[in-house]
Amino acid sequence: MVVLQLRFLLVPFLTSIMGAAQYMMQDAALMNYIDRRFLSLEKRLEKCNQDILDYVEEFRDFSKMVLSRLAGLNNYKAEVKSEVENLLTRIERAQRDIDYLGSVTDSNTCIEVHEDLVKQQLFEEAEVKKKLKLMLNASCDHMLAGIKSLKIVKKTGDKHGSWMKDPGKKHTKIYLLNGSVNNVILEFANIMTFMESNHTLKARRVTLPFPWEGTGHIIYQGFLFYHRYGSLNEIIKFNIQKRSITDQMLLPGAGRIPAYQLSPSTKIDLAIDEHGLWAIHAEPETGGNIVITKINHVTMAVEHTWDTSCNSKGAEAAFMACNTLYVVYNFPSGGTSRMQCVYDVLDAVNTYEIPVLHFPKHQGSHSTIHYNPKEKQLFAWGDGSQIIYKLHTKQKV
Repeated sequence: MVVLQLRFLLVPFLTSIMGAAQYMMQDAALMNYIDRRFLSLEKRLEKCNQDILDYVEEFRDFSKMVLSRLAGLNNYKAEVKSEVENLLTRIERAQRDIDYLGSVTDSNTCIEVHEDLVKQQLFEEAEVKKKLKLMLNASCDHMLAGIKSLKIVKKTGDKHGSWMKDPGKKHTKIYLLNGSVNNVILEFANIMTFMESNHTLKARRVTLPFPWEGTGHIIYQGFLFYHRYGSLNEIIKFNIQKRSITDQMLLPGAGRIPAYQLSPSTKIDLAIDEHGLWAIHAEPETGGNIVITKINHVTMAVEHTWDTSCNSKGAEAAFMACNTLYVVYNFPSGGTSRMQCVYDVLDAVNTYEIPVLHFPKHQGSHSTIHYNPKEKQLFAWGDGSQIIYKLHTKQKV
């Protein structure tokens, strides 16, 4: 009986010992596997480090060889340059001889081709002008002849800023955009409210999602169009009543240099005339001359671009009126502003016969001048003063 009990006790004991031995063998196999894997990885890392050292050494040797070759080439630079110049001279001389022989042997054909090309170019230019006249509605036939008077409406805000009415709306609201970088529009019920001493308390404040840059913004048909601060050439269309961005576009070529030398904060100046939205800017490729672009204010698409002969040097502002650009110039220290460069996109104005038009004397210079086609007036900002200029116009000749 005792033997039987011992047998029952020994069986579980031996089973547990065998199980423990089996687990120990598994752990030993796992440790052996991990050791071999680490050894393999260490060898591969060592090979990688050695390869990097070899590549670095090879690159250094190659760099030394290249530098020595370049040093050798520099010794022959003057001689090679002389030979190249001589070869180019011979090629040009041979080309002139070929051109002369070609003109003698086939002069009639060349003349006919030349005349056909000129006719084609004239036809294409006429078609472009015809399309532009249709697009811009050539019924706009007046031009600026002078400035009747000025009225300083108020003096408020910073040295730079912009103020205006919306020529596309029937209301009499006044909008004030203070500073060359800001994101708050002040909207007044009318000009009398704006002129009151505590006018800012009665203004409706509209905060933009992104600040503007410069003073070249414009309000038209309930939308603010402005150059977004921090961007090269992004123009934003903002719905003032809904306080939301409706659309945006990138203006090709703009934003790299100021539109006017004397107003360096304004890279893109937006304008409104009888035919809608325009952009005025300058480009390095034009030698600093001003470029004007017609923009569809609904689709925010470029309709046409003109390179003008008006230079941005010495300019402080500009505006569009009846398809015509008027550029305002001044002195760096301020003085009497004058319009002495005019560009009509439809060539309906003989700009050489237009006299220089002087502004009535006021405080120094303008940071912005906007034309209101509805009232035929200029809304200007001059050293913190809000000014209205009444215009004298005449028929285009």
